Amino acid sequence: MADDIKLNSNIDDKLFSVKYTCDTQCHLNPNQEKCIKCKSKACTYVCPANVYAWRAEDKTLLVRYENCLECGACRIACEKKCIDWRYPRAGFGVSFKQG
Repeated sequence: MADDIKLNSNIDDKLFSVKYTCDTQCHLNPNQEKCIKCKSKACTYVCPANVYAWRAEDKTLLVRYENCLECGACRIACEKKCIDWRYPRAGFGVSFKQG
């Protein structure tokens, strides 16, 4: 029965099982000047937790770091290499319940 639940869960179910301890300091700092020049905005679609959103009205990359899974996909996918990515401070960040 437990194996059936694991096999049938989708990404939303798995994200629901992740525990976060939110920091007050953002550990993801994109260079907004470079983000304006980026054509693909890859960070807005490679992140499994939807941490990034492009706001066209004020040409700003919104960062919802509280949901970050610390996978580093945004840093790798960024064509401008403009995301200053660090692990959260000790005691903060994500913990996975099921490995």
